[in-house]
Amino acid sequence: MHQPSKTETFWQSYLSTLSEEERKNAPTYGVDQFADTPEAATAVGKLVRDGIKTTTSSLVWGLEQIGEPLPNVGKIELIVDGQGEPLCITELMEVEIKPFNAVDEQFAFAYGEGDRSLTFWLRDNWEFLARECVAIGCTPSETMPLVFQRFRVLYLPNNTTKREPHE
Repeated sequence: MHQPSKTETFWQSYLSTLSEEERKNAPTYGVDQFADTPEAATAVGKLVRDGIKTTTSSLVWGLEQIGEPLPNVGKIELIVDGQGEPLCITELMEVEIKPFNAVDEQFAFAYGEGDRSLTFWLRDNWEFLARECVAIGCTPSETMPLVFQRFRVLYLPNNTTKREPHE
């Protein structure tokens, strides 16, 4: 007998909070985690779940390298921790492609990590993105293209929904 996965059970729990019409029109979802180690994925995932982290960014070249399409507004993701345990469901609200050096203090604060300063964001992301660039054969630069993304938490565990409009 097929036993549903924890992520599928979590998704079904979210769907149960929707009206019949909303369920019919519910988009598909992806399963994702933040960061590049299980420990960091758990720590950053909890920042997302707790509403502290509401922005992220991706290296355009990295997405192109793996053949992943650029994210679109409305994309739904089920965020898991470093052990694959569901933490929350998010909805992508804004997507913008800009150079690395175009980040501003507001975006850095909403990034929710470290001391939430622009200085921290620049240092943390430079280190991460430089490693990614080297791994795919690109040279990191201040103008490397990033996909800046703003999202909101759509659903939390224990049948708690956060469906208020994005501000």
